[in-house]
Amino acid sequence: RKVKTALLSLQRHSWEQGVSAHAFLDLGEKDMVIAFARSAVMRQEEDGRTAVMGSDRAVTDPCAPGEAIAEAWRLTGDPVFEDALNRLLDWALCWAPRTSCGVVCHLIGTKQVWADSCYMLPTFLAAAGHAQEAVEQMEGYHRLLCDPQTGLFHHIWDAEAGRFVRADFWGGGNGWAAASMARLLHRIPAQEEKLHCRLLAMELPLLKALRGMVREDGLSNDILDRTDSFEEVNFSQMYAYALFTGMADGWLSPEYLPLAEKMRAAANEKVDSYGFVRQVCG
Repeated sequence: RKVKTALLSLQRHSWEQGVSAHAFLDLGEKDMVIAFARSAVMRQEEDGRTAVMGSDRAVTDPCAPGEAIAEAWRLTGDPVFEDALNRLLDWALCWAPRTSCGVVCHLIGTKQVWADSCYMLPTFLAAAGHAQEAVEQMEGYHRLLCDPQTGLFHHIWDAEAGRFVRADFWGGGNGWAAASMARLLHRIPAQEEKLHCRLLAMELPLLKALRGMVREDGLSNDILDRTDSFEEVNFSQMYAYALFTGMADGWLSPEYLPLAEKMRAAANEKVDSYGFVRQVCG
């Protein structure tokens, strides 16, 4: 209850609006999902991007509220949500800047691909009925960002420069990737077997690689392979989310349960008396 109150009190950017709405979507709190969607639509730009605050160059972050908007339309039949969904889809499918190989970029005015986008865009596409495009985008992010040696995701690739401008194995970015693929596997219908197989071919090796990045206390460092970076909690929350989702949905071995429970317990220890989760990457 305290964590939910803290969440609702926050000033939120577009990606935060989306992630918050996903939590209430998963909890089945339909009225809250509709409210989050309505707020995102009230801040929709002419180009279709939703929940935009101030000067925002973000390409994929404003797609994060799309799942809630799609659900709000399904629940209410309100044409306001239908129009907003179609405009956001038009942005994502037609106007959002892409690399030469078709991967949607993270910022307007650059050809940068960020691990963050793994979570912000594909699940919206799947929720809006474009599962094939969702998986193809995830495969593009995996191809550009996943390190073949370690199995971990680098943070930022610059397609114009042809190099990583931030090669770090950022815990947050790896958490976004793991959580998104788990969410996609949950959302895309089971009969889409080929799409599920393509996702599992990326998700299972990533979850295995991340296992070795969790510290004895259930937390991680902000840069996963650098002990001189600060202690961080968001990675453990997102990794645990992916593991719990995979085990609940039956595609992940229950051998991961003790690890998931350890990370959840470690994160719970970081909740202060007001319900704010402390020690997370800003």
